Amino acid sequence: MFYYILVAFQAFCIFHVYKSRNESYWYFVIFLVPLIGSLIYLFSQIINKKNIKNTKNKLTEVVNPAKKIKELEQKLSLSDTFQNKIHLADEYKNQKDYNNAILYYERALDGKFKNNPHTINKVLKCYFKTKNYGKVVEYGKKIPLDTSFKGSICMYAVALENCNYFEEAELQFRKPNIRYSNYAERLQLSEFLVRIDKQQEAKVVLEEIVGEIDNMIEINQKKHRIVYLESRKILKRI
Repeated sequence: MFYYILVAFQAFCIFHVYKSRNESYWYFVIFLVPLIGSLIYLFSQIINKKNIKNTKNKLTEVVNPAKKIKELEQKLSLSDTFQNKIHLADEYKNQKDYNNAILYYERALDGKFKNNPHTINKVLKCYFKTKNYGKVVEYGKKIPLDTSFKGSICMYAVALENCNYFEEAELQFRKPNIRYSNYAERLQLSEFLVRIDKQQEAKVVLEEIVGEIDNMIEINQKKHRIVYLESRKILKRI
């Protein structure tokens, strides 16, 4: 069995040498010392080359994050397209420069793409990070959060609350309140209910969360441990 595996491994390496047009001496290395030669080829020519390239790119981004921004700015200056604006805005967002991200997302929304829902959702999230809740509300009204962007519902709800639209905020907070799911969102609902003096309703939500997690298998209990501990903490307080 080992012999057949070795032959198959050797054949794979030889085929890779041919396909990649690597130096011909690799044929001799793989033929003369089949196992060791094939392993050397695998790690030096197949695995390492890909890893080195990816690692180099990632290191460049970490050490010099401005490099990628400059490249994307240059690309945008050469071709002022919707997608190039989005790529630049996305990179600013990745680097937590939300104000510049907003600038380019909004430029991308200018013109025929003004109603693009995915871009609107991205700029909504950036405004939430900068605590510009009025803009979050403005953009949140433009897209179907219920069906396509459920992850943004609580951001929208928090923004509504901060703008004193308490009834609408409660409506939005309650939308993810579904048994055996959305634990982080349901915890946010309970915290909101406490803030508006609906402690008894908050208690019901929290007890449901705790009870559901208590009945989970251990691996799922660990997954929701933070929500579980916070839920118990709030229950003791109300």
